[in-house]
Amino acid sequence: MIKFFRNKIYTAIGLLIVLLLIGVVGFKMMSDYSWIDALYMTVITITTVGYGEVHPLDPTAKLFTIFLILTSVVVVGYALSVITEYILSKSNLEELKQKKMQKKIEALSNHIIICGYGRNGKQAATKLIAHNKPFVVIERDKDIIDKFESDLVPFVHGNANEDDVLGLAGIDRATTLISALPNDADNLFVVLSARQINKEMKIISRASQETSYKKLKLAGANNVILPDKIGGDHMASLVVVPDLIEFIDNLAIVGKSNINIEEIAVDKLYNTNQSIKTIKDLDLRRKSGCSVIGYKDGKGDYIVNPEAEQKLEAGAKVIVLGRPEQIQELNTVYNLH
Repeated sequence: MIKFFRNKIYTAIGLLIVLLLIGVVGFKMMSDYSWIDALYMTVITITTVGYGEVHPLDPTAKLFTIFLILTSVVVVGYALSVITEYILSKSNLEELKQKKMQKKIEALSNHIIICGYGRNGKQAATKLIAHNKPFVVIERDKDIIDKFESDLVPFVHGNANEDDVLGLAGIDRATTLISALPNDADNLFVVLSARQINKEMKIISRASQETSYKKLKLAGANNVILPDKIGGDHMASLVVVPDLIEFIDNLAIVGKSNINIEEIAVDKLYNTNQSIKTIKDLDLRRKSGCSVIGYKDGKGDYIVNPEAEQKLEAGAKVIVLGRPEQIQELNTVYNLH
């Protein structure tokens, strides 16, 4: 629709230019004006400002002036109406677009909220898209929203520090909040606000300074990520144990089609088969080819390379490793997705 109105504007501008040329050429030929005088007479005639004539007009020139005035009233009126309609329609379309996006967000539940669409926010969104996880981005920079907003990346325009904005993002229905703002103080405020509104949700926050780690934890963040520290550790590890790090880097977790690591909630396994009591009972190696490399109990403690006789308890998770086709087979066997 915007393109349609733009075409109408181009038409109106074209008509004004043609009218201006007709007026200049007409006054030049009929009254023997100079080009400047002819342009002057055309402009004051079209705009009907009422200034005096450069030289007295003969009857033919007067008739031409009458024609020019009547024509300009129609053309200028058309141009003004088109421009006004375009401005109003653009505003209405933007409002309709926002309402449509908000309606889509209100239909979400058990989704993720990303605060800030900078470097870390974009990486988080890319990962979530790859795993088909529903999410909403809160961003206060309208230029960023206009550039990146799509059906895959829904935005809420506003400051994530404000409770109303968090409410528009559906924080009461969300399962996770990722605060990826560049300023630690802003992240701290977001974590505090989010934890007060939704006490059950998981909160992950970015931090630039190590001194902010404990503060964000106390504010209610379940996990605090220090990107600079992780990057430095990763680069140092490439020097100390390069082959191991390259192997870990090759464990792709970027999408369902080529994932190498999967976590299985024990509660889902109980719903599938009540006879499963231990890791050995899972028999994952035979059923899918995957190997169990980790176990997280209900308290959140990890066991690396657990024993086959490790008992499975409610609220725990099993972490498995395998090739993409083996992971897909695992998901099929246990109907995980």
